[in-house]
Amino acid sequence: MSDQYERTTVTGEPAQVVIRERSSSAGWWVAALVAVIALVGVVFYMSNSGTTPNELEAAREQGAAEANLATATQNAQQAATTAAQSAQNAAANAASATESAASAAAARTDQAIDNAAQAADNAVTIEPEPKN
Repeated sequence: MSDQYERTTVTGEPAQVVIRERSSSAGWWVAALVAVIALVGVVFYMSNSGTTPNELEAAREQGAAEANLATATQNAQQAATTAAQSAQNAAANAASATESAASAAAARTDQAIDNAAQAADNAVTIEPEPKN
């Protein structure tokens, strides 16, 4: 039987390994270009906000006008509520006055009826003739 073996050679010296590194600065150039573009974009954005002092003043005036309108609306609603309450109070007072007047008229009518009944009793009562 013949066994086959692989032959290896052992040497006393280690094999020389050469590692080649490729050095390229292209990645750094791309990163620097992106940073410069970003910086220019930020400067452009900050310096060109698009608002002028006149536009800012107009915006302030518009805000003040809207605040005045809101205040006027709130005051008008409050005045309407107060007017409605006053009208309700006036109606209640008028009803009370009418009720008082009706009660007083009824009392006077009852008194007039009593007076008329008493007068009728006095008129109908037969008094005896005086004796001579």
